[in-house]
Amino acid sequence: MTSPRTRISAVAATVLTLGLLAGGCGSGDGGGGGGEDVRTAPSAPPATGTGPYPTPTPPPTATASAAPPGTDAPARPRPTGTGEARGSTVRPEDVDPADADKVGEGALTALWTYDTAADSGPHDAGLRAADAGWLTEAYADRLRAHQPQSVPGAQWQEWAEHGARTAVVPEKTEDAAKPPDSETEAWRQWTVTATPEGRAGWKGDPVVSAVYVQLTRATTDEPWRVADVTVR
Repeated sequence: MTSPRTRISAVAATVLTLGLLAGGCGSGDGGGGGGEDVRTAPSAPPATGTGPYPTPTPPPTATASAAPPGTDAPARPRPTGTGEARGSTVRPEDVDPADADKVGEGALTALWTYDTAADSGPHDAGLRAADAGWLTEAYADRLRAHQPQSVPGAQWQEWAEHGARTAVVPEKTEDAAKPPDSETEAWRQWTVTATPEGRAGWKGDPVVSAVYVQLTRATTDEPWRVADVTVR
């Protein structure tokens, strides 16, 4: 049996859309779901290592995308849930906006909180995070514009049969490659564990994702916001 830490489920594949919206993450440029994660060189000092942090040579202008299958297919109607998920209670005003760690943790919790009683698919969690104000305006717009190309898979259906929602635990797992924070840009690495919990004590296998987050702000007087999410 494949370990939950290494298995990529249908739900996890859908989660990967968070990092590819409109042709890339954060400072990316291009059309939706084009199969590439396109970035301009970040302003933070260069670094090397295992994560998708900025590298000195060459600048990461194009990296492999984590796009799910079928991104080149004609867009289908976006799933629309009720939008009120159980457990998704943390909002930007509940954390210190000057603390990049707290903002990143709160945003990831919102992005990975699914409720099958309220949502028609994982993408609805992204829409909630965008509407709540965790994300930069550009990243939120890309999330809203993204059109899922397939319906949720068998695992989501299993969760729905049990009326499950996810309990989300983000854990910082940074390495030495992380660039130092500047006044307007911060990079973070997290391991996000989302465990489905349903009726009568039912609990499904956790979905574990390695996640890299770019946070930005225009000035030190403004709050940090998530500009990019990349799932590995």
